[in-house]
Amino acid sequence: MVMGELPENIDLAVIGGGVGGYVAAIRAAELGMSVALVEKEKLGGHCLNYACIPSKTLIHISNILEEIKDSEKFGIHVDNATVDAKKMYDWRINVSKKLEEGVAFLCKAHKIDVFKAAAAFIGPNALQLTDGITLNFKKAIIATGSTPIELKGFEFNDRIIDYKKALMLDYMPESMAIIGAGYVAVEIGTLYAKLGTKVAIIARSDVLSRFDRDAVNLVKKRMDSLGIVVHANTSPVSYSDKKITLSDGSAIDAEIVVVAIGLRPYTDNLGIEKTSAKLNEKGFVVVDKRLATDDKNIFAVGDVIGEPMLAHKAIRQGIVAAEAAYGMPTEYDNIVVPSVIFSDPEIAMAGSIEEKAGITVTKFPLSALGRGIALDNTNGFVKIASNQDGLIEGIEIVAPDANAMIAEAALAIEMGAYLDDIANTIHPHPTFSEAVQEAAEAALGRPVHFFYGK
Repeated sequence: MVMGELPENIDLAVIGGGVGGYVAAIRAAELGMSVALVEKEKLGGHCLNYACIPSKTLIHISNILEEIKDSEKFGIHVDNATVDAKKMYDWRINVSKKLEEGVAFLCKAHKIDVFKAAAAFIGPNALQLTDGITLNFKKAIIATGSTPIELKGFEFNDRIIDYKKALMLDYMPESMAIIGAGYVAVEIGTLYAKLGTKVAIIARSDVLSRFDRDAVNLVKKRMDSLGIVVHANTSPVSYSDKKITLSDGSAIDAEIVVVAIGLRPYTDNLGIEKTSAKLNEKGFVVVDKRLATDDKNIFAVGDVIGEPMLAHKAIRQGIVAAEAAYGMPTEYDNIVVPSVIFSDPEIAMAGSIEEKAGITVTKFPLSALGRGIALDNTNGFVKIASNQDGLIEGIEIVAPDANAMIAEAALAIEMGAYLDDIANTIHPHPTFSEAVQEAAEAALGRPVHFFYGK
């Protein structure tokens, strides 16, 4: 598919139409560059079509069902609430389709030429597309993203699937085993458990092993209440007859096996060796602060350049790379990339809450918050870390709406805010966001709604 008129010489070629790529293309077009965007599958990439948006759509649906089942305490009586898996699937597909169409409209409105093809460098200023077209460019941005890692002995097939296919089931499996225990495993496991699937998680060490244990323990407790069984400190050995055998000798029922052990950068058949751009020992494209590769006409953004592999990081980098390609004096100099796990409760982080010399960490529980008590949702807290001068180093939020609340934390850290900046800012009442203000007030030694002792 080609939109608009293809000039003989393109100012900018963007390889990959995911969130990093299409944002870069739009920003470059806004600056007046002629832009070609090459995407072999769907505009919006994995985020819109297979990952972020679909998973949060299905999590929302599963939460609605869970709230209905738990509504009797509020005086609401609902009998025999059921799930229509096909309708749920159709809604999930239509959400992605609507967003993909939105991206296509934006590309057309900005006169961006879109090619449905794969691309490979055939030189430092040329791409060969699989549809037979050769693109000559002045600048290029690599935004090819990442792809799920396969596990030896558990190669993908109809029953052993990756996270993308786990979010495209149009039926409800009776049982599911998830290999891996990171945030993807927790999100998928929790949503399917709420929908009625018997879920087991196989963890090499433990669930969310890299995260704050105070937060993780709350999530694990909730997972346990949903019937999710975590097999910690073990690994899968084999799979047959809808059963997984583990290294500890036990066996797990698994109609479906989801392999969620991580992602690798996608640079397959990209022809990078035909340029001066380099890959590091892990296969990521090497870039500088301007997101330029060793070939200064070629830039790279998003998952393909390394951790954290998060869509919002790719979006910011797409803007920076487009402006750098245009010639603006810009750098990717963000201090913090917030992260969110859409678990139950949600966990959101910005900066570091590690306790160390000169850093104080203060915790405010949702059990002391009016909003939490009113909604019977007190399973969480806010932690705030600050140095001896009161400069905010990090904030962790474990709460409903943590995904929205963490933006305040990210802004505070980016702007170099101090505890009193948050404490003296009026937060609306009654909201979960007040917990951030309460944590800041407590860190200043003036707690209001929680007694820490003398």
